[in-house]
Parts: sequence; structure tokens; C-alpha cells
Amino acid sequence: MKEKKFGPVLFIPGLNKGRYPFCNSIYIESHSVLIDPASDRERLIRLKEEQGVTQVWLTHFHEDHLMHLDLFDDIPFYISEEDSVPISDINKFMDWDWFELKPDGREWWMNALEKTFNFRPRKPAGFLRGNGIFRENGVTVEVIHTPGHTPGSMSFHIKEAGVLFLGDYDLTRFGPYYGDRYSSITDTIASIERLRQIPAHIVLTGHEQGVFESPGPAIWDRYVEVISKRENKLLEFLRSPRTMRDIIDEHIVYGRPREPKSFFELGERAIMKKHLELLREKGIIINDDGLYSRK
Repeated sequence: MKEKKFGPVLFIPGLNKGRYPFCNSIYIESHSVLIDPASDRERLIRLKEEQGVTQVWLTHFHEDHLMHLDLFDDIPFYISEEDSVPISDINKFMDWDWFELKPDGREWWMNALEKTFNFRPRKPAGFLRGNGIFRENGVTVEVIHTPGHTPGSMSFHIKEAGVLFLGDYDLTRFGPYYGDRYSSITDTIASIERLRQIPAHIVLTGHEQGVFESPGPAIWDRYVEVISKRENKLLEFLRSPRTMRDIIDEHIVYGRPREPKSFFELGERAIMKKHLELLREKGIIINDDGLYSRK
């Protein structure tokens, strides 16, 4: 992918087409604000040296959105108050994001956070808040609280340019991810519905394609419908009692076994647990001593 300019907004594609562990970044020139510094380390170094960055904002706390935050240790950074806790301490980060890991896996991921993702505990200079408005040089940036992926996920509407940056609501065929300890399926759906109503003709996302010009309803529909498709597959599978191991091995989320196995099984478990919890709350399924089944 190539960089693209939309008025004051510079879209900086991530390496490997913005796929994990990279993400797409944006730079709002009117405000000298860089959002989600995990695209391309060398490009971000040049951006800082040549164009200047006075603030760094994070859409949320995940490792693939802060990988090069260490380049900007001397610059104030901002995040939602809800997502500031895991940024402050690596153990808290693990408790929020990789909470399903066993001790040996936890140790491996803590090392990866420090070595691969350059994680350093940081205290934000301030907090991004929903409905916050930032005006500079005739450009208005509206902060939109879009919880679900994480409690404090934020999106950004650059009004005069008609640009909306969704962060990890990435409109991919994989669909939304809501596997953290404090993720919420209900909030995810509500946030997607809110975002699709915003009048923006350019929609930018944190991963993969990254740039959508006047995306029609079908793209939004396909994205949010992944949630109901997962639920329906799970309910069909639960016509007979199943253990969590059975559910993971059904590969409802990823469709087939993938490598590295431990990584994808973690995601499978985390997302399916959210569906199971919601279905139990609704009284649709029961858990009888570790066996899940429909009522």
C-alpha cells in the first residue's frame, strides 16, 4: 500500500499491508498529531524529524498500535482514561489483554511485549474523552468513544476533510475482535452502528485495506454480521453438550487450524467465551459442570 493524503490527514500504511503485528497510522498535519504509531518504524522516524510531531494519540492500548511509541518518549501522548491502566504496567497489560495465558505463555508474551513491541510503561499527559473537540488551523477533530473492542477504544472524525479513522473497527472480512478481559459484544455492535452513521466520505482503518472511499452499507453490514454468524454457528454446535475444548477445536472464529497454534487458540477461546457469557445471560444456553448446551 502507498501513503495517501486526504486534506490535512496523511494515511501511513503499516508494513505487511497493515496486518498484525503492524497497523496503519494517520498523521493530522493541522494538529501535528500522530495516531497509532505502529506502521513503519523508519517512516515514523522520518516523520518526526522532517514534519514534526507534537502529540501522539492512541485509539486504544493494544500492542500492535503502540509498537513504536518508544520513538516518541519525549513527546506527550494521550489515550482514553479507560485504556490508560494497562499502559502503565506490563503485568496489568497482561491481565487485560493476554489474561487467558498459562504462566509459561505469559512469560513468553511479556518478553515479546518488551522486545518486539518496545513496551515501556507510560503515563499519559492527559486523556482523550468522547465528544472531545480539537480545533487547529481551521480543522476540527472530534473524538468518538467507541467501546467494545476495548473499554476505551476511540475513533476520530476529521470533519472538514470528511475523514473518519476507526482504529481496530477495521471492516475486514474477519470481523470485529472482542476477546479481551473487558471487551463487550454488545458495546462492539453499538459502536459499529454509531460509526456507520457518521457523515464521512473517507473511512480509514487500522489494518489491511485501510482506505475506504464512500463505503456503502454492504461493507458495514458484512462486518457486523460476522458477530451473528459466529453466534449462530456456536448455537448449532451446542445442540449437543460440548466442552470448551470441543468449541475451540470447532474453529468457529478462524475457520480452520492456524499457526502458531497457541496464538490462534487463545483468540478462539477468548471470543467464544464472550459469546458463551452473553448467551448464558440471555438464558439461551446452560453450563452444566463444564458442558455447554442449548436449553
